[in-house]
Amino acid sequence: MIRVLLVDDQSVVRAGFRVILEDAGDIEIVGEASNGPAAADLARRLTPDVVCMDVRMPGGDGIAATRQITADADPGQGPAVLVVTTFDLDEYVFGALEAGASGFILKDAEPDDLIDAVRKLARGEGLVDQSVTRRVIAEFARRKAPHQPESAAVEVLTSREIDIVRLLAQGHSNAEIAGRLFVETSTVKSHLGRAMTKIGVRDRVQTVVWAYQNGLAEPDA
Repeated sequence: MIRVLLVDDQSVVRAGFRVILEDAGDIEIVGEASNGPAAADLARRLTPDVVCMDVRMPGGDGIAATRQITADADPGQGPAVLVVTTFDLDEYVFGALEAGASGFILKDAEPDDLIDAVRKLARGEGLVDQSVTRRVIAEFARRKAPHQPESAAVEVLTSREIDIVRLLAQGHSNAEIAGRLFVETSTVKSHLGRAMTKIGVRDRVQTVVWAYQNGLAEPDA
């Protein structure tokens, strides 16, 4: 079972998400919170796999809560945060991405899309392949100057890992990366897993963010 914590200041939204997710059969709602501080506290105590996080909440927003949740966990561990937002390029979303969010979904998304998003985050995939997330990451990258030159990344990753992370940041799937590098998909997955462990991230979304921040990828012109 995938353990989920719901965070939204509107009880009717939480109730709707609970019905949708629990109806999936493999998802269990382990707790609910109506503000950021309560969410961070419950995340520590309940250890969910995924946190569905609203961003605009009185009494403590989702950005601070996301930052606290990711800070409380060991690098690459802890729950994945799925940001539930009204607008895909909302300023709050950029803050959540920088704070360590693993994916984004719009509040008016179809029920099946919400279920699929939770499952992907629980598997550590993030939502890189979703059009919303790609736009968010591209805009985020345009606003943020690289934290380090590419040479710093070379000191952390092998040349093969760098190739794979760079292609991932360009939006390619594991299968597409394997085709470009003439290796098996399982090989790509293994290299990517080792790279994520080295840089201390838990999913593909934060790997892409790291690539932009460390000079391995550049936003489209």
